[in-house]
Amino acid sequence: MMKLYEFDKKLILEDGSEYFGKGFGDHDERVFEIVFNTSSVGYQEILSDPSYTDQGVVFAYPLIGNYGISADDFETKTPTIGAMIVREFCPEPSNYRSIMTLEEVMKQNHIVGISEIDTRKLVCHIRDVGSCRAMIADINTDTAQAIKELREHVPPTDAVSRVSRKETEAYAADNAEYHVVAIDCGMKENIIRSLVKRNCRVTAVPWNTRACDILALHPDGLFLSNGPGDPQDVPEVIETVKALHGKLPIFGVCLGHQILSLSYGAKTYKLNFGHRGGNHPIKNLATDKIEITAQNHSYAVDADSLNNTPLEVTHINLLDNTVEGVESVKDRVFGVQYHPESAPGPQDSSYLFDRFIELMEEVKHHA
Repeated sequence: MMKLYEFDKKLILEDGSEYFGKGFGDHDERVFEIVFNTSSVGYQEILSDPSYTDQGVVFAYPLIGNYGISADDFETKTPTIGAMIVREFCPEPSNYRSIMTLEEVMKQNHIVGISEIDTRKLVCHIRDVGSCRAMIADINTDTAQAIKELREHVPPTDAVSRVSRKETEAYAADNAEYHVVAIDCGMKENIIRSLVKRNCRVTAVPWNTRACDILALHPDGLFLSNGPGDPQDVPEVIETVKALHGKLPIFGVCLGHQILSLSYGAKTYKLNFGHRGGNHPIKNLATDKIEITAQNHSYAVDADSLNNTPLEVTHINLLDNTVEGVESVKDRVFGVQYHPESAPGPQDSSYLFDRFIELMEEVKHHA
């Protein structure tokens, strides 16, 4: 255990909790929402998942950085995670796929980190009191002043516009049978890979693309991506999806699932500490099968609010019974709260991409 005099940073929570540690990555002061992730692998994918924008992630797994960074495992080109909070940071990885260290990537992208934290204690604390504002600062920072700053901090509401692509981009498939337009609200690269692998050419469009412009691309289906923040912060996307009900098959994931639900008149709410990790059990109500899923979200769809909509619940979370999936058979739309593309995570739910293909095929046959 590192001695106190060797610490150079501290983590301060708005409730007054304080943890001392050693800084790595960028060394600026940073304010963020603190959350935790229970995955045992996949720190690079977590680092580069746009859904973690403005969030400091506490890693429940104790050793981070040991297999370095691979060129093939990024989920976005420019990571925007708020901070990385770990028990033990490994500065010298051992892995034949590694092209650079975790710290090098963090410095390139101005991401702060702190190690030597009692992450077991911290995860339990967040689980008990909920996610909150936090700060990584120099060890000599006045704690009382930092707490005042945290309590006065106004969280940004423009995360989706910051992480979404600015221009339309096309992704070809070798034997393209379907054309999917994907609204990028902070989309992970493995979503595009999963669609291309299934013979879909993908046109990824910015978050604020209008419904008429999407239809002008003549897609076979619409994909609504994951992304950061509160789904109610993007009313433009909600209105776009609403205008496309029944006009083409729609598949939403995570934030996309929440946006889809809101577009039908349902409501969403913020969870106490969210769901993040690669080991969350959900139940498919149609098959009674249990899937182990990858999750990363702070918000959920209110089950009661679905009663006055055409949407039906298809999946539930077995840890807290929250809504994990919805669908409208008539409109050929569905969404899931978890990540069928995983990266990292189990592969139990990849069949959902095949279901999307089936819906697009049905429309082709009915046309």
